[in-house]
Amino acid sequence: QVQLVESGGGSVQAGGSVRLSCAASGIIFSINTMGWYRQAPGKQRELVAVSPADGSTNYGDSVKGRFTISRDNAKNTAYLQMNSLKPEDTAVYYCNALVLVSRSGKTLNAWGQGTLVTVFS
Repeated sequence: QVQLVESGGGSVQAGGSVRLSCAASGIIFSINTMGWYRQAPGKQRELVAVSPADGSTNYGDSVKGRFTISRDNAKNTAYLQMNSLKPEDTAVYYCNALVLVSRSGKTLNAWGQGTLVTVFS
């Protein structure tokens, strides 16, 4: 089994910054993609940022230039640095990871429990 634990959420004033962390643990041979998604009240879950194993990154249009995803593969941890936050960034942020869990190639698409980020004006 694989567990993803997010941390770093909270309340911040508009224009401020927050850094989220996501630590993966359990039976992990390797992690392919790690990413962050968010879901605001009454809205569908949306992509924030993803980081495939090749080191590339991809961002949702609404966060480009403000958010940065990074990974520490030795620690099986992903980070999301969020700058210039806006009230519309308020949401529950979920960590996601595609994990190789066996030598035979079995993968698991794991989700964290979510962490709330509230941006007030």
